[in-house]
Amino acid sequence: MNGTLATSDLAAGFAANAAGWAGNRGAPADSIEALKIAAACVGDATAQGSACVPLSALIPHLAGRTVADLRTMLLASRIVSTPDSLEVLPLVLDSADRLYLRRYFDYERRLATNLLLRAATQGQAPVQLRLDEAPDSQRLAVDLAMRRRLAIISGGPGTGKTTTVAQLLARILEENPEARIALAAPTGKAAARLLDTLRERAAGLPEKVRARLPAEAHTVHRLLGVTPAPGRFRHDSANPLALDVLVVDEASMLDLSLAVHLVEAVPAAARLVLLGDKDQLAAVEVGSVFAELAARESSRLANCVVWLSESYRFPASSGIGRLAADINAGEPERALDWMTRGAGESVTWIDDAGADIGLATRSRILQGYAAYIEAVRGSLADKAAIFRAFERFRVLCAVRESGRGVRALNALVGRHVRTELDHPLDPGGRSPWYPGRAVMVMRNDYVLRIFNGDTGICLPAADGQLGVWFADREGTFRAISPSRLPEHEDAWANTVHKAQGSEFDTLLFVLPAKESPVLVRELAYTAVTRARTHVTLSGSGESFRAACLRKTEAHSGLADRLKEQPAD
Repeated sequence: MNGTLATSDLAAGFAANAAGWAGNRGAPADSIEALKIAAACVGDATAQGSACVPLSALIPHLAGRTVADLRTMLLASRIVSTPDSLEVLPLVLDSADRLYLRRYFDYERRLATNLLLRAATQGQAPVQLRLDEAPDSQRLAVDLAMRRRLAIISGGPGTGKTTTVAQLLARILEENPEARIALAAPTGKAAARLLDTLRERAAGLPEKVRARLPAEAHTVHRLLGVTPAPGRFRHDSANPLALDVLVVDEASMLDLSLAVHLVEAVPAAARLVLLGDKDQLAAVEVGSVFAELAARESSRLANCVVWLSESYRFPASSGIGRLAADINAGEPERALDWMTRGAGESVTWIDDAGADIGLATRSRILQGYAAYIEAVRGSLADKAAIFRAFERFRVLCAVRESGRGVRALNALVGRHVRTELDHPLDPGGRSPWYPGRAVMVMRNDYVLRIFNGDTGICLPAADGQLGVWFADREGTFRAISPSRLPEHEDAWANTVHKAQGSEFDTLLFVLPAKESPVLVRELAYTAVTRARTHVTLSGSGESFRAACLRKTEAHSGLADRLKEQPAD
C-alpha cells in the first residue's frame, strides 16, 4: 500500500473511523488498509462535488493492485456493501466499480425511481392556446410537457425557456382553470427573475389566463419548508406540496440532495418542469443533476428532454454569443484571436496577467460603478433608481482570495465608492456602514425574510438613520438594521457561483493569475452569459485557455441508476 495520500481533515477522520469499524468487525488487515485509502478518497470526492469515486482513481495510491483486487478487498472489509445487499453499511460499491457514501447512492436511486415514474406518458392534450407564432423547439417542449408529468427544458440565455413556460401554463389553465401552479428557483434572485420574466412573456395572453398565473415565486427551500432538523423539510413524500404544476428555474443549481427532496415532495400526479442550462456551472454541493438529466442521447428520460438552441438575445453573430460558443466548444485560440484583434461592441479583452489587477482593469471596474455613484448622489429617496443602477454592472471573479479575487476587489471598490460619495451621513471612523454601501447576504434568515444571495443597499431612512434596504417582490423596499443582518459581505464583486440566476447589463470577468481547479469551462461560460449587452474579460491568454480546455469532472452514477429502474 502507498500511505502518502493528501486528504482533508474531515475525510481523514471518516477514513480512520471506517478502519476502526472494519477492525472491530474482524476484517483482514489488507482490507482495512485499502478501506482507509478508499474512504478518504470518497470523502474528498464528495467535498469536491462528486457523488462517488471510481475505483480506478484509487489505483495510484495502491502498490501493484488492480481494480478487481481493490473490489475484493473492500467488500471483505465488512464496511462496504453492494446495491442488492440486505445489509446496510456506510459505503456502497456498485457494479461499475464506483464507491459511494451510502447516502448519495440512495439519493441517486430515489431520484431515478421518482423521475422514471413521472416520465410515463400522460396522454395527448389538445392544442388550444398559443402565444403568437413560436419556434418548433418551443412548441415541442410545450407538447412534451402536456403529455408527461416530467419535462426537462435546457437552453442558454435568451433561448425562450420562460416563453415556453408561459405557453405551457396557458395550455394547462385553458384545460383546467383551477390548476394549482407554483414557481420556484434555488435562489431568491432567480425566483424573482422567473416571476418578472414570466409576467413579461405572458403579456399577450388573454386576461382570464394572466389572472390565474402565479403571483409569487419561491426559493426551493422556502417552498419545501425548512425545519430545525438539518436536511429535513416540512413537505416530503408523506406530506406533499398542494400543487398540480411546479416550474423550477435555474435547475442546474440543484444539488443531488435538494433535487431528491424536491421531486419527492411533488405529488405523483402533478407536472414537474425543470428549466436550466446544461452548460452552466453545477451546484456547489454534490451532484451535476440537471446536466445529467438533460443528456438526452444516453438517458431513459430522453423523451422528456428538449434543448432550446436558438438564442434571441445572443445571435451566433453577436460577440457574447460567439464567445459563449467558442468557450463551450473548447476553442480558446479562436476566441483569443478575434478578441485580441478587436471583438466589437459587446466583448472587450484586457490582457492583464499580473498577480494584481492592472491599471486598465482597475479603470474599467471603477468606471463601471460611476453611474451607480451618480444615482446615489442624485436622490437617496429614489431607491428604485439606485437599485436599478446597481444591477447594471458587476465584477465577477473565479476565486475569492488573491489580488484578483472577490475580497481584494470588494475592498478596492468599497474604498472608491465611499471616498467618491463623501456623504454627510457617513459616520466615518471605524463604522463599515455608509450611504451607498452594497452588501450580499451569505446566510438565510427566515425571520427577517432575507436569504443567501440577496443584495441590500445601505441608505438613510426619513429620520436619517442608516438601514440596509432590500427590494420586495411587490416593488416596495424595506429596511433592516445593519446590526441585525446575518453574515454578509460587500457586493461589488461576486464569485461566478454567486452570480448564477442573475443578469447584468455589463460585467467584468476577472480571471485568476494562477492555475486554479475552479477555472473550468462551465465557469467561464456561466460568467460571460450573465451579461446582457457587454462583457469585459481581464486575464492572461494562459488563464483563458485553461478555462476553456478544462471541463468539470464530477463522478456520478445517476445515468446507470436510471437504467436499473423499471420504466413504469
